[in-house]
Amino acid sequence: MSEPSIFFFEVNERQGVFHRRAFLLGGFTGAGLLALGGRLAQLQLVEAQRYQKLSAGNQFNYRLVPPPRGLILDRNGVSLASNRPNFRLMINKDKGLDAEAVMDDLAKLVPIDGTRRARVLKELDRAPRKAPVVVMEDLSWEEFSRVNIRAPELPNVTADMGEVRVYPFGGAFAHVIGYVAKVSDRDLEAAKDDATQDQELLHHPGFRIGKQGVEKAFDKDLRGRAGATKAEVDAQGRVVRLDPAGDIPPAPGKEIRLTLDADIQNRALEVMGDESGAIVVMDVRNGDLLAMVSAPSFDANRFVKGLSGAEYKALAEYERKPLLDKSMTGLFPPGSTFKPTVALAALTAGVDPELRINCPGSWYYGGRVWRCWEKGGHGPQNMHDAIKNSCDVYFYQTSLKVGPDAIAVAARAMGFGQLFDIGIPGQKKGNVPDREWKKRAFKKNPANQIWFPGETPSYGIGQGALTVNALQLAVMTSRLANSKKALTPRLIKSVGGVEQPSGAAVPDLPFSQEHLNYVRGGMAAVANDVRGTAYRQSQLGLGDVQMAGKTGTAQVRSYDGVANRKGAGTIWRLKDHNLFVAFAPYDDPRYAVAVIVEHGGMGGATAGAPRAREVMRVALLKDPEIRARIERPAPLPEAAPEDVMEGAAPEDPIETPQSGAAPTAAPTTPQGGPQ
Repeated sequence: MSEPSIFFFEVNERQGVFHRRAFLLGGFTGAGLLALGGRLAQLQLVEAQRYQKLSAGNQFNYRLVPPPRGLILDRNGVSLASNRPNFRLMINKDKGLDAEAVMDDLAKLVPIDGTRRARVLKELDRAPRKAPVVVMEDLSWEEFSRVNIRAPELPNVTADMGEVRVYPFGGAFAHVIGYVAKVSDRDLEAAKDDATQDQELLHHPGFRIGKQGVEKAFDKDLRGRAGATKAEVDAQGRVVRLDPAGDIPPAPGKEIRLTLDADIQNRALEVMGDESGAIVVMDVRNGDLLAMVSAPSFDANRFVKGLSGAEYKALAEYERKPLLDKSMTGLFPPGSTFKPTVALAALTAGVDPELRINCPGSWYYGGRVWRCWEKGGHGPQNMHDAIKNSCDVYFYQTSLKVGPDAIAVAARAMGFGQLFDIGIPGQKKGNVPDREWKKRAFKKNPANQIWFPGETPSYGIGQGALTVNALQLAVMTSRLANSKKALTPRLIKSVGGVEQPSGAAVPDLPFSQEHLNYVRGGMAAVANDVRGTAYRQSQLGLGDVQMAGKTGTAQVRSYDGVANRKGAGTIWRLKDHNLFVAFAPYDDPRYAVAVIVEHGGMGGATAGAPRAREVMRVALLKDPEIRARIERPAPLPEAAPEDVMEGAAPEDPIETPQSGAAPTAAPTTPQGGPQ
């Protein structure tokens, strides 16, 4: 009988298999426990705050609050654009909302006509979920109270108080400041891929964006940062209570301060009356714009709520174009206000200013008769007289001596044909023609690429292809008045308290002081010589403060065969443009003004000069130094030592011959002989 045998290698093999399986399972178990522990640590430690927010989000909702839009002020801190309270009624779009039924309920509390109802239903249909849609704005306190009392009965209806933009001066600053309006579909499309835009804020019904002027150019600075109100809600998202402690306050937008002066701006719009045109006032020391008026204007407050189609059509189709900013965008021939620039070009080219040219009232050249505005003529004229009398014949002939290229160089040096960085869009640079311009303009017509001699006389009196705007005329006048710096205009004084660069940080003018003084002297004669073209209309009545200026008339049609150019029966759109530029005081220039009266009739003294005078008076009277000069008593005339002044006591007492008799004084012989 054989004995049993044990094979140890089998036992070892089985134990090895067991151990490997045990280690493998243990590893899996350990890895699972480690992953579970890591995930628990991540949830409880790393992402705890996130899940706390998600948990709180089920209990609390944050309602977006648009920030207060930044204020726009004038140079003295007067508010030009601010915000006022606005009671609003809104419907929050949500799943299962019966818009028709809600509108029926609201119609019992506030007046909702068919047009408004249709608009709200259309906007609710297009709005994204949870987005509020405005039903009414500017509710009265009674209407606001009625809705809030019945708020529990009106699901998805909210009546709250927001802010709306307000422009205290209505239309006085409308073209410069612009206005705000609701965000349009086009605005949303443009901002869709812009990472800097707050998309949720853009969809808020109380949010407005800038549409023109300063409001548009500095829109992001004026917006500020949105806030939120915290409210506890139930499972259906309805507000249970408010939690003011959790509110996130909005940050208001930056304050924009302009160089404009509210008093001067309002006076400029007032003197324009029903006329169409522009007035620009500029400080000749630093380039600050004190007024930029375009008339007629419009009430920017109407655009905040939104104009009806009929209202907008009436503004757009009115022939005097109230929506057009004539101070920057409107282009006009400058007429005779361009003659000081032509005079500078002539002096620079070496023309003798004392050389006299006879003006018989007309001049034959190039197969046609060129007429002066003075039918009887001015007689022999030097440059000083020609500026004072605005003699066309003198400048016809002088411009031919100088040529178009030299005139264009001087014009650009004085600010014409340029765009100035004043912070807002909308400028048109106009046209300063020369030979190179002629080649570009008639590229497809080689026969007209040549500058014909007959084009120069019109150029010399500010007509032809030359076009400018009122801002450029003010710059030209300011540079003449300053007589040193090529000033640039400044409109934005500060943004958020940060001062903007001055318009005086510029190079010098490329003209000699002698030539500038000569032209300034001619402009002084226009306003202060009794034979000047604007003498009566340029007297400021402010003591010894005098104004220097230049009149201008720009034709809009040919007058060949027209019996009376000044005919009162001429329709408005066929009348001449009326222009005037001026600066004051002449002996210490502070302010320059440019006035354009569109189709104001012949003669810049008839319409432009009186308006310039009234606006200039306001600017001068607001200047403390000028006011002190005006109010300073005039010095008494000096008397010769031997003269006896009327009412003065004698130096020595005079003895009377007897008591009670009246004293007698020794007779005095006046200087220059016996009486």
